[in-house]
Amino acid sequence: MKKMSQLVSALIFAITASAAFAAPETYVLDGSHTFPRFSYSHLGYSTQLSRFNTTTGKVVFDKAAKTGSVDVEIDTKSVDTGSTLFNEHIQGEDFLDTAKYPKAIFKSTKVVFEGEKPVKIEGNLTIKGVTKPVTLTVTSFQAMPHPMQKKDAIGANAYTTIKRTEFNAGKYAPHVGDEVRIDIALEAIKQ
Repeated sequence: MKKMSQLVSALIFAITASAAFAAPETYVLDGSHTFPRFSYSHLGYSTQLSRFNTTTGKVVFDKAAKTGSVDVEIDTKSVDTGSTLFNEHIQGEDFLDTAKYPKAIFKSTKVVFEGEKPVKIEGNLTIKGVTKPVTLTVTSFQAMPHPMQKKDAIGANAYTTIKRTEFNAGKYAPHVGDEVRIDIALEAIKQ
């Protein structure tokens, strides 16, 4: 009976010790596979799709504790509408004002998990110096070893919808849609 008691005690210690030593892991965004996109109604004729080509940041993920954080910095000067002229238009004072505000920033405040995977990321989005709370809905998430880089990696797709008038970028609203959907596809490599 004494040996059984010692075995149970050792097992409990091993389980609690491994949980205590589980640590958050930091992943750095892969800029060649991380692209925020935005879409909006153009005069009711079509939904326009554009993206940003330069994004940096990190994700902290603790699978055991089911916690995490996300910090993303978007270079707004890297906006890509498919037209050089329209890129300049979007970078102007009436919209992103990239001369004064060259970055858009998202910092999470809470990651909500269902089971092993995050499903919502609450946080603050800053555009043109205006910060508003937003919630990203996670539509897919994967954590596994990267087959080519031979390091642990994570990937996710998420979206939110904002009103551009709330970020002082509302020229031509409501004719050009005030609601802007932001989608982000990201991949990050463990450091």
